[in-house]
Amino acid sequence: MSKDKDEMRPEYRREDLGKGVRGKYAARYAKGTNLVLLDDKVAKAFPTATAVNEALLGLLQIAKSAGLTPHASAKRKVG
Repeated sequence: MSKDKDEMRPEYRREDLGKGVRGKYAARYAKGTNLVLLDDKVAKAFPTATAVNEALLGLLQIAKSAGLTPHASAKRKVG
């Protein structure tokens, strides 16, 4: 095996990777994402991103036909 830096090693030690910084990119990631945490019951009812989006788009359509804006309906406390 050559000592070329571009070659992958079969195994790496933790010390070879340098010091890690916990949460280094957390703020940047959170700023550019729209991930939400679903309640367990909701996740069971809508197990895929497609299912969640279809349900929410349907709800938006109903709200729009009832004359509600998404912001107005979102401000109501649920639960």
